[in-house]
Amino acid sequence: MSVLQTDHYELTMVSAALADGSAQRRCVFEVFARRLPNGRRYGVVAGTGRLLDHLADFRFHDEQLDFLRRRKIVNDETVDWLADYRFRGDVDGYAEGELYFPGSPILTVTGTFAECVLLETLALSVLNFDSAIAGAAARMVTAARGRPIIEMGSRRAHEDAAVAAARASYLAGFAVTSNLEAGMRYGIPTAGTSAHAYTLLHDSEPEAFASQVATLGTDTTLLVDTYDISEGIRRAIAAAGPGLRAIRIDSGDLHVLGQQSREQLDSLGAADTRIVVSGDLDEYSIASLAATPVDIYGAGTAVVTGSGAPTAGLVYKLVEVEGRPVVKRSENKATVGGRKTAVRRHKPTGTAVEEIVVSQGTPEAEPGDRILQRPLIRGGERVADLPTLDGSRDHLRECLISIPWEGLKLSQGDPAIPVVVRS
Repeated sequence: MSVLQTDHYELTMVSAALADGSAQRRCVFEVFARRLPNGRRYGVVAGTGRLLDHLADFRFHDEQLDFLRRRKIVNDETVDWLADYRFRGDVDGYAEGELYFPGSPILTVTGTFAECVLLETLALSVLNFDSAIAGAAARMVTAARGRPIIEMGSRRAHEDAAVAAARASYLAGFAVTSNLEAGMRYGIPTAGTSAHAYTLLHDSEPEAFASQVATLGTDTTLLVDTYDISEGIRRAIAAAGPGLRAIRIDSGDLHVLGQQSREQLDSLGAADTRIVVSGDLDEYSIASLAATPVDIYGAGTAVVTGSGAPTAGLVYKLVEVEGRPVVKRSENKATVGGRKTAVRRHKPTGTAVEEIVVSQGTPEAEPGDRILQRPLIRGGERVADLPTLDGSRDHLRECLISIPWEGLKLSQGDPAIPVVVRS
């Protein structure tokens, strides 16, 4: 990621702050959401690992400094300062895979004004996208009720966003991705078989199926809806035998076709052949298929676009200067001053009941409280032993179990738990 994938005004502020001497004032910035996307009852923190990776390489190189100088975007003093830039402050945050709600201080960045303000666009571009994808994907996983989901949205997203979306959806509980770069970079399981083009390439559907089985064996998935689905299923079993792993249906009325396909497969002796369905699925269409005898879902466009909420709406705001709380009072955009700490409060049964956020202090501990923030960076260096992607995936699963069942509904409603902010 280029350090110039940022907003011009960040460098404008650094230049002015260097000139008036305020650049070195100790500050605290926080990332939070004022509200959740419409219809959502929780958010999912995602992208923290990616953010820390980018931050480690966040440097201004000669070519970029020359660009800034030639365009007169900053003065020579600022260019010299940027040439030596690296973040040397501290970062605390909610664990990746943690749930958040309006007002949750999910990331806290502490350091000088100049070094912290440069991170606004970096932090928000990563966290807003990844959290939006993870939030949508988590709803799909809940709707699937234990059935696996394949992420297959790469062709519906920017090439870099596709990799990030695959990571975020896997964190949210998707079983595999079709994106090979995500598999290599993050160790996510990958899967894929063929498209309609492969069937159309051959002179007949039986020839295409026979070729695929000859190469991949019966542990493959045959796409049966290029022509007639019932005939496609018959040909698939004829080519692979009753031990065929799966068929895939990518079009039509999936409720009707799922039932008919299951009955036909069973009648052909292929009771163990699974049915994969895809085709513009989102959390609502997945939920509607709960009673249909299908086994695996494939989700693409909806997941990589956040299922209608392509950004989490997170903001990055200055809340403290030299230990003094600062407050923005703009209408509909007010902030709460001071560095925040937060705990999730639970019943003895483990059900979450509320989130307590305290400004410039620490919440009074009660049984069942769980501290939400943890150190991520100290003195510019990444903290050791941070959770792995699989660890974050497990954490999200536990968090979703802990919220009241109403919070998992796909219908409109209040956040799953309230956030109480105390000064």
